[in-house]
Amino acid sequence: MGIENIRFEPGYMTLVRDSGAPVRHSVSSILRALDIPTGLTYEQVGAITTLANLIVVLIRTLIDRQVLNESFLEDDDYDLDAIIQSIEQMGGAYHEPDISVS
Repeated sequence: MGIENIRFEPGYMTLVRDSGAPVRHSVSSILRALDIPTGLTYEQVGAITTLANLIVVLIRTLIDRQVLNESFLEDDDYDLDAIIQSIEQMGGAYHEPDISVS
C-alpha cells in the first residue's frame, strides 16, 4: 500500500493512498513545540525578502559580468527561471530588487 499524495490543510496532514480512504492526521500530534525554531521575530521576516533581493543583485551582477550563465548546479539542475521563482516565493523581485530593509 503506497502513498500517492500528501495534502496539507490548516492543522492537518492527509495521506492519500493508492487504495483505501485518505487518512487525516492532526499536525499537533506530530509537531511539537520543540520542533519549531525560536528566535525569529516579526521584524526579521522582512529581512528574508531583503536577503532574497541581495541574492538577486549578486546573481544579476555575475551574469552581467559573464561569471555565471543562466543554468545552475553541476548538471544544470536549475535554470534561471527556477531561481527567479524561488526568490519571488520569498518575497523578492528579480526584475526590480529592493535591498532596503523594511
